[in-house]
Amino acid sequence: MQRSGLTTSTEDSWRRVVIEKPFGHDLESAQELNKIVEDVFPPDSIFRIDHYLGKETVQNLMAIRFGNAIFEPLWNRSFVDHVQITAAEDLGLEGRAGYYEEAGAVRDMLQNHLMQLFTLTAMEPPSAFDADAIRDEKVKVLRSVRRVTPQDVDSFAVRGQYGPGVVDGEPVPGYREEPGVQPESPTPTYVALKLQVDNWRWEGVPFFLRTGKRLPKKVTEIAVVFKRPPLGIFPGGMERNVLAFRIQPDEGVSLKFSSKSPGQEMVLREVVMDFRYDAFGAQLESPYSRLLLDAMLGDATLFPREDEVDLAWQLVSGLLQAWEGTPAPDFPNYPAGTWGPEAADALIGPDRRWRRL
Repeated sequence: MQRSGLTTSTEDSWRRVVIEKPFGHDLESAQELNKIVEDVFPPDSIFRIDHYLGKETVQNLMAIRFGNAIFEPLWNRSFVDHVQITAAEDLGLEGRAGYYEEAGAVRDMLQNHLMQLFTLTAMEPPSAFDADAIRDEKVKVLRSVRRVTPQDVDSFAVRGQYGPGVVDGEPVPGYREEPGVQPESPTPTYVALKLQVDNWRWEGVPFFLRTGKRLPKKVTEIAVVFKRPPLGIFPGGMERNVLAFRIQPDEGVSLKFSSKSPGQEMVLREVVMDFRYDAFGAQLESPYSRLLLDAMLGDATLFPREDEVDLAWQLVSGLLQAWEGTPAPDFPNYPAGTWGPEAADALIGPDRRWRRL
């Protein structure tokens, strides 16, 4: 490409390259790929595409946080108990065994899609709504995350692989029974990870990320779970409030809170205030069409930067080092059509529970 002159911009033309995720296979390969690409293109002509960032509901996360005075003051360790980020799929491999056997859940979803949702949730307010300011804040978050070493992986992460089960009332095979998969494959189809952010905003607030195949339904959600009131004056206890961003499907935002149930007794009941994107009466734009237009316009706001990609690989390197080359723990360890291995419930802790979406 370089020898043919296709990479050279002129006064009246530009050249840009769009590279699909995953960007590299691990930290070393990502850095090598960056070097190769930057030897040919200047940094402002390189667009690393992650279609999750093109979703309207992902961009709406920034609008809700920074465009409303009622949310940002609560967005910190004083009020938030924990955050759950879920990207669940009900499908299996769909003919992609060759790719998935090499990638697994960590490379396919955790290192890119979930890390992007995590940084947008945890970042500080940018000084301006432009590419450099937003990406600077995302990088600061990744630098603040406590590293998970291979020796500590069992305390911070859970891996799983689905066996035979039932999805939408139909029997489905286990991962190792899928065409093209090795009979004793150690590839994880599920991963849950606990992240700790060591900064003033989030110290002590865990972020739980999970993704998996052959779960009960296809859904992506960010749930900000608030602390309980300091004094339980009502009988029956009180549940935590939850602000949930539904990335897909049924795109929207919901707020769960407690209200008195009608009657003589003071009994609290959970209710939900719900906003759905279809209230705008417009069809949501394809994420790829939005991102490709941005690339043609030279707007890099929704594209991960080189240092951001490197830091995301650093955060999952401990998992990859600990899990690859070691025997899988009793795979398969969750039936298709369930919400993953039981060990994931222990990861989130005795006083918390995963949202059943």
